This record gives sequence, C-alpha cells and structure tokens, in this order.
Amino acid sequence: MRHETSDDVLCTLAAVAVERPPGTPLARLALPQAEAGDWATAVAADLARLVPEAAALDLVFASALYDPAELLRPHFPLHAALERYAARAPGPDGGRVIAFGAGPGGMVPDLAPDPGLADGPLKVLPFLLRGPATEVRRIGEILESRLLDTGMADAGTALATQAAFGLRCEHMRYLTLHDLMAMTAMQYEHAGLGALWPMVESALFGDGDEILLDAPPEPLVRYAGGAVRIALLDADAWALGGFAPPGLDAQGMERAFARFEARQRQIAAVLAGHGLEVTFDHCPVGKDARAILRA
Repeated sequence: MRHETSDDVLCTLAAVAVERPPGTPLARLALPQAEAGDWATAVAADLARLVPEAAALDLVFASALYDPAELLRPHFPLHAALERYAARAPGPDGGRVIAFGAGPGGMVPDLAPDPGLADGPLKVLPFLLRGPATEVRRIGEILESRLLDTGMADAGTALATQAAFGLRCEHMRYLTLHDLMAMTAMQYEHAGLGALWPMVESALFGDGDEILLDAPPEPLVRYAGGAVRIALLDADAWALGGFAPPGLDAQGMERAFARFEARQRQIAAVLAGHGLEVTFDHCPVGKDARAILRA
C-alpha cells in the first residue's frame, strides 16, 4: 500500500508483527529513544536480507508496540505521523534508518500506543519505506509479492526484539499493510466478527457506503460516513422486536438478553478500537429501530 506525499516522493506502508502467548507479561510498550535506533537498524538489516532492494530507501520505524486496530484506522494516522516526522529528519534522503522512540515523557502524542489495547497476543510496529516515487512503486510491488510467503524475521532479530520489549515472542514477521488487513479480516471471521470488517475497510479508505448489520439475533448496527450507530434495546424491545431466539423460557430469555448486551459491547469495542465514532441510539418498544438508526 502506497501513500503519496508529493509528486516525486512516495511511501509504502508496512509493519513488523510480533505474536506472543496470550496472557504473558509485557515489560514496556515503547523503547527509549537511546535504544530505538539500534533496534531499528537490526530490523532494517534483516528486512534487507529478505528484500535487498529496500536498502536503497529510507526506512522509518516507530519503536513501539501497538494493537493492529491502532494501525488500521481512517487515514492510517500512525503511518501518516511517521511520514511527517521523516520528512523533517536531517540528512540526505535514501538508505537512512530513522527510528522514533520514547522520550522522558513517553512517545509523542500522535505515536503513543494506547495502554488500554496492550493485552492482545498480536502486537505490531509500524514502519514505512520512503523515497523516489518510481522506486517506491517498484519495491512496493516486490514487498507485496514476497513478504506474505517469505517474511519471517531472522531468529536473532526476533530474540533481540523479545529482549528489548521484555516479552515472549512466538513469531515475528514483516507484513505490508495489505497483508495486515487480510490477516485481521481473517481473524475477525474466525472470531464470528466477520460482518464488522466491511465497516472497518470502508472507513479506512473513506468510502461513502452505508453498511447495515441486520441479522438477528445479532445486534442491529449501521455504519455510514465514518460513524457507527448501534440500536440500544431494553429487554422488552429486544424480545418484541424479533431479536430474541424463539422457544425460550423466562430464564433462557434472561440469559439470551445478557449475551445480546455483551455482544453489543464487544462490537462497540472492536469498532472503537479502529477509531470509529460509536453511538448507541435508544430504540423503545413500538418504534422502528432501523428507522431510528437512519434518522
């Protein structure tokens, strides 16, 4: 995936993906600036092993661990911030390794990881390759064709990353942003959240599509214009609105409604993690919930 910065300079967007065992500790989310450069230099050398052509471009890293949802937000804000800072970096363009780590007060605000999303087993570190447009297009195509199949990091680089961040690293690999999107879509499908991915994807690229999740007993969710509205139903509105499974006794209805509310919270959290504005619209008994979401 490429991002145009000027007529003659392009960036191609990518990430380092680190998979760790669920529930294992993580010593820190970001490397101090004094350590960030050494880590990034080692990763750049490893990437050059896989894609030698990349060494001719500037490689720009955020030396911090993020949830994938933090990278996959409208306008790709973390990569956009990296590009802005790289454009101001001193020195001649081409072949530089530029790393942004944490200062005494932490990472700069537009690169700061969200500690509320720190617990996931898959962490990603964004980076980009920046340089002349023709070279970035050529090398970007190489990355797209090569990394998904051959992008596993060298064992030494994985161990160095494990030691630097104080985590257990099961796998470490390099991905283009397209690869990360495909992986995330597949994970959502496996988790029963596949219907949310079209909303996320539409928001990432600024599409104007309206997407309605209307598949009872799933919650009723509408995406339009970068914002999400979820129908907030009380127990009676849920039961009478066609969202309750048939044939349940009173206790079964109570448990099913609790699951429905938990599902609403899960959907809201996933979409908010991708930077989407989420609101709940109260839909009382006797009112058309679908019409309320479209109002």
